[in-house]
Formats: sequence, C-alpha cells, structure tokens
Amino acid sequence: VQLQASGGGLVQAGESLRLSCTTSGLIFRPNEMGWYRQVPGKQRELVGRITSGGSTDYDYSVKGRFTISRDNAKNTVYLEMNALKPEDTAVYYCNARNIMRNQDWWGQGTLVTVSS
Repeated sequence: VQLQASGGGLVQAGESLRLSCTTSGLIFRPNEMGWYRQVPGKQRELVGRITSGGSTDYDYSVKGRFTISRDNAKNTVYLEMNALKPEDTAVYYCNARNIMRNQDWWGQGTLVTVSS
C-alpha cells in the first residue's frame, strides 16, 4: 500500500495551495481519508477527514479555510487550503483508515511553508 502526497511548497500568507494524495495497493472507496500535519517538536494533529460517504469534519483552526474532497475514480484525496497563515506551516500527511478492518496507512508527507 502506498499513499503519495504532493502539492506542498512555499507560499505567502493569504495564498492558496492544493495538496493531493493518491493511493495504490488498496481499495480506496471504503476508506476514511484524512489529512494531518506536524511541526517539529509537536504531535501530529488532525487537519480534517472525509468519510467513505463524503462527510467531512475539520479542526477548528482550519474550518472555513480548508476543504477536503475525494475522487474515488482516481483513488485520490485533496486538501484545498485557502487564506493560508504562517501557523499552517507544517509537514502534511495523508492517512487512509479502514475502520471495519482496523487498518491504517500513512503517506510520506509534503512540506507546506507559509511566509508572513
């Protein structure tokens, strides 16, 4: 199983980025997909997630600015990030979770840097 995240980069505050995470080796549709982020010295935290049925929820810090979506035909989950802030700077990881089977997979992370 592989989760390949991409789309990170350096942007200025207020700008936007879209992250993508494409999976291979698993059946994408039944999995809940999530985006997490981590800064050095801190625990990885949930940014948001999308269920197999398309329901989403977000951390309060990104609600209204970030949007998660999925394309089951492309085995891909997206994180649209708008109005970025310097505190959004982190390595962003995608996660696939099969709740029924209690299985969990992680991507390699993509760095997002937001300058002020």
